[in-house]
Amino acid sequence: MALRDIIRGLTPGFLLQAYRQKKKNAVNRRLEAQHKQGDVFTCESLITDFKRAGINPGDTLLVHSSLSKIGYIEGGAATLVQALLATVGEKGNLLMPSSPNPSLQLDYIQKNKVFDVKNSPSRMGAVTEYFRKLPCVKRSLSPTEPVCAFGPDADYLTGGHLMEESPYTAKSPFYRVVEMQGKILYLGVTLINAGTSLHLLEDAIEDFPFPVYYSETFPVEVVDENGEKHRWNIKVHNPEMSQRRKCDDLIPLFEEAGCLSHCKIGKADALLLDARGMYDTMLRLYQERGVTMYTPGGRKI
Repeated sequence: MALRDIIRGLTPGFLLQAYRQKKKNAVNRRLEAQHKQGDVFTCESLITDFKRAGINPGDTLLVHSSLSKIGYIEGGAATLVQALLATVGEKGNLLMPSSPNPSLQLDYIQKNKVFDVKNSPSRMGAVTEYFRKLPCVKRSLSPTEPVCAFGPDADYLTGGHLMEESPYTAKSPFYRVVEMQGKILYLGVTLINAGTSLHLLEDAIEDFPFPVYYSETFPVEVVDENGEKHRWNIKVHNPEMSQRRKCDDLIPLFEEAGCLSHCKIGKADALLLDARGMYDTMLRLYQERGVTMYTPGGRKI
C-alpha cells in the first residue's frame, strides 16, 4: 500500500468524497474535450495497440488498469474489455483484480466480515466492475484480493483461493498466471499502484525477513456463487510495512532482466511483464542480494 493510500485511510469520508468528485469532474471535462476534438479510441485502434505491445492470441493476461488514462474510448469500459478479449482470443484467458477493498486491508477486514463473491462489487475501477458482471466470468474466493477470469482456464485460474490464509500463495490466481507463462499488463498504472504480483515473493520465501502481515489473523465468511458459506481466518497486510514499499524502484531491475517492456495504449503509458520472468527475477535477486520491494537496493540476508 502506497503512502497516499495510508493517508486516504485516515482522511474523513466526507472530505474524500468531495476530493474524488472534484477529481472525477476534472477527468470528465478532459475526456469530453478530447471527444469534441475527435481524439477518440475505438476497439480496433486498441486492438492494434495491444498487439503492438506484445499481447498475442492464446495469452493468459492479467490486467491492472486506469480507464481515464487511456483517453476518450468510444463505448468506455465495455470497449476496452472487448478489445482485450479479442486480442487474447478464444484460446486465451483474461484476468482482472476485483478487490472489494479500496484502502487498507486491515481497515477493511475490521469493518467487513462477509465477502459475497456474486454481490460484493469490485473497487478497483470501472473496467474491473464491468468485467466482473459479464456472463461466464469466474471470480476467486479471496475476501481481500479476489480475481476475475474469463477463458478456457478460468476455473483453474480462480479455483485455488478458497481457504487460503494469504491471497498470494502458490494456489492463487497471481501465481497460476506465472505457472501458465502468462503476462501482466499495467495499463495507465505502475507497480506502486497495482503491484499485487510482487507479494508472491513474500509467500514463496520461508521466514521472509519483514513483518509484511499484521500480527493477528481475522475471521471471515465467504459466500460462494451457490450461496454456500465458508469460514476461516485470513492474514492482512501490516500498514507500517506497507508505507515502506518502493515498488517502482524494481522497474529497472525487471527491465535489465528482460521481462518488462514499456508500451503505449491509447494515451496511457503501460508496462507489460512476463509473469514467469518477473517471478524468477524476484527470487533470484532476493537470493543473490536481498532485493525486495522494501529493499530494492538489496541487503544482507
